[in-house]
Amino acid sequence: MNLFIRRVLAAHLVAIFLFTAAFGQAPASASSFSDIEREIIEKITVSSIKDSTTALTATEMEGRGTGQPGGDRAANWIAQKFTDLGLKPLGDKGTYFQKIDFKETTVLPDASFSAGNAELAHGSEFALLPQNNGNRNASGDAVFVAYGIQADAAGIDQVKGVNISGKVVVMLEGPPPGTTEQVWREKNFQQVIMRNLVMGGAAALVFIGTGEEKRPPEMMIDYFSRRQLSLPNERGYQPQVPPFVYVSAAGAEKLFASSPVARQEAIASSATRDFKAFDMKTKVKLSVKYKSGKVSGNNVIGYLEGSDPKLKAEAVVFSAHYDAYGKDNGKVYVGAADNALGTAEMLAVAEAFAGLSEKPKRSMIFIAVTGEEYGLYGSKEWAKKPSWDVKKIAANLNLDGVGTEVYGPVKTIVGYGAEHSSLGSMLNELARPFGVDVIPDPVPEERIFLRSDHYSFVERGIPALMLKGAPAGDKEIWMKRMEEWRKTDYHLPSDTIQADWAWEGAETVAEVMGILAWRISESAEMPNWLPSSRFGKLQRGNTKELPSEN
Repeated sequence: MNLFIRRVLAAHLVAIFLFTAAFGQAPASASSFSDIEREIIEKITVSSIKDSTTALTATEMEGRGTGQPGGDRAANWIAQKFTDLGLKPLGDKGTYFQKIDFKETTVLPDASFSAGNAELAHGSEFALLPQNNGNRNASGDAVFVAYGIQADAAGIDQVKGVNISGKVVVMLEGPPPGTTEQVWREKNFQQVIMRNLVMGGAAALVFIGTGEEKRPPEMMIDYFSRRQLSLPNERGYQPQVPPFVYVSAAGAEKLFASSPVARQEAIASSATRDFKAFDMKTKVKLSVKYKSGKVSGNNVIGYLEGSDPKLKAEAVVFSAHYDAYGKDNGKVYVGAADNALGTAEMLAVAEAFAGLSEKPKRSMIFIAVTGEEYGLYGSKEWAKKPSWDVKKIAANLNLDGVGTEVYGPVKTIVGYGAEHSSLGSMLNELARPFGVDVIPDPVPEERIFLRSDHYSFVERGIPALMLKGAPAGDKEIWMKRMEEWRKTDYHLPSDTIQADWAWEGAETVAEVMGILAWRISESAEMPNWLPSSRFGKLQRGNTKELPSEN
């Protein structure tokens, strides 16, 4: 999501709550729905969602990698699905496809990082943050500066006592103990620290871990040793910006082998006011060469034309990213929960609308986007070059999950973005007859609202929601289960369909999205931003930079 660090590891929603009703997992009060809404519920089925998820995670899809054969197979499969449903193409030159060109970058096998006589292994003990500014070589004596904090007002200077010019700066990534992640982020402390170290002439910045991070270096190394995608004209850091390197705990032991202070002792002292930076008595050499090439991927776009002579010029846009990490380093990243499942839910809605006895007044656009995992590229490209008048897009409804809706029958929904537009009140009204509780973002510090495809539409001034479902239950219980899944499966080859998935939960999410879209379609006015929102003054078609979250 964010291309700089791609802190895409979200803690979301989970627990278990069972209930039964007339239409499988149907609403608690079916009488609250119109005949056509009950028809939508009936036509959205578990079998449809399960079949599509299974097809998208099949062996031949090879993880649906953007710019890879498996990704092309998945795009063709979705396009055929649109054809079978009778959706009209809305891509390039009368097709379902919107082609997007990418620059693919991979690290060559001879990448090296040495500390004294010890060699670190790329992909397990070290990896570079992708900077998109060419091959990287650096060398220098290593110095340890804890968190690198230089705050005169607080009387703290963790860099004092060492000259960092031409040195390899070994450090911890904040926030330090006693400072919340929210404050650290809002004050931009990490950016300030890194800027000061870069301006001080550091030859490289090397991040090691404490063992307590949500995103330990080992996790970042796994991400950053994979192939990377960017747009062909995308600018990276300036060439003079030094390499940023993540080093694992095992690699850090090698870094500290000659140090006058042991690794754990150095980490322990880093949070104290009397910490003093020190020379680690070792020479670091780093050499990384990249191989770059051109690849392309496709958004897949189809639409169902509305029935109203006037309102059919306006549209509700559904989105879900079908890409995962594909084949990389001999592994296949299946991406079942993230996001074959969300794509399948969207397709189930498309199938329901295509078979309704009465067509919606507004048109319905279904976009399966590519390149999400590398920076929301697919949705940004369509929002930038839409194949529909952007000023006549009523709303965007997005699905991007990590499988929380299949932990049990859904009784909880988060509508990311609900507080910003009239879509929030529509969701609340719809949730009641479903017997579903709508709750605020349970982990606002993760800034999930900014990190999925719906935000590309928000940037163009279009009210948007991303729906996530979960069973009922104590928040601490579902957060614990989610954290375990995040560590063991998220963005890993083990994100596969599980035998204990409660598919009826995914059915409920699709039903809520389908009826919400119907009500948007039938409303006399398009949804609007709330005056209380920081997006309150946005107009559809916006091209200006959005107001800051802070």
